[in-house]
Amino acid sequence: MDEVFKALADPSRRRLLDALNARNGQSLRELCAGLDMTRQAVAKHVAVLEAAELVTTARHGREKLHYLNAAPINDIADRWIHRYDRARARALADLRQALEESTMSGDDTGGATSFVYVTYISTTPERLWQALTDSAFTARYFEGCYPSSDWQVGSPVLWNTTADDRKHDWDQRVLEADPPRRLSYRWHGYEPEMPEYTGWSPEEFEKRRGERRSKVTFDIETAGSAVKLTVTHDDLEPGSEMLRSVSRGWPVVLSNLKTLLESGETLQLD
Repeated sequence: MDEVFKALADPSRRRLLDALNARNGQSLRELCAGLDMTRQAVAKHVAVLEAAELVTTARHGREKLHYLNAAPINDIADRWIHRYDRARARALADLRQALEESTMSGDDTGGATSFVYVTYISTTPERLWQALTDSAFTARYFEGCYPSSDWQVGSPVLWNTTADDRKHDWDQRVLEADPPRRLSYRWHGYEPEMPEYTGWSPEEFEKRRGERRSKVTFDIETAGSAVKLTVTHDDLEPGSEMLRSVSRGWPVVLSNLKTLLESGETLQLD
């Protein structure tokens, strides 16, 4: 936590976080262009933010893209400030949720083709793997529709709707399965059943149906007494409805997953 306070104390580093809040997933070159600092200075500030886990990175081709990670700020609100003032801590938690959603899922996606989310969970890699692959878990933290599979490479990933207990095969397949380190599967497109759940008009559905298919990857790493989970959803079309959809959806799903593993309960969002 000391690293977080140190990182936030510098106005230049706060400007870098503001830049990523405005448009997530920027290269070092793009960050330099928006700030009156040398590349070397920006790189040093980014390194401090990475050390404090306020920024995470992911490779996209030859470029390394930088993403804002709001989880440490939430930890300050939940684990420290909360001891002194519950009402203000709750307000900070609400602010963090709004920040996280706008950072990860703002409508201004620009030329982004990927979405990256990092969270730290007090659990073990094996337990987290089970939560990602066991439908008894996924049914609890996904909202209304949850994935199931035997999680062997090439196997289908089915989606189960809780409202009518139907299973949908939307031509998703497992791409990688390396327990308890990495899981990746092809994401669905827009299927004929979806307007029933979304309320889209035929015209809206046909427009979105032409978007290319994407994929999601879960990387699991030990981080001290916790586990670092990095979710990368890529191969998305810039500005697409799917990009907006997963950017809004994954933060809720993963917050629900974290709460379930750490408390045995899921979030009460109503």
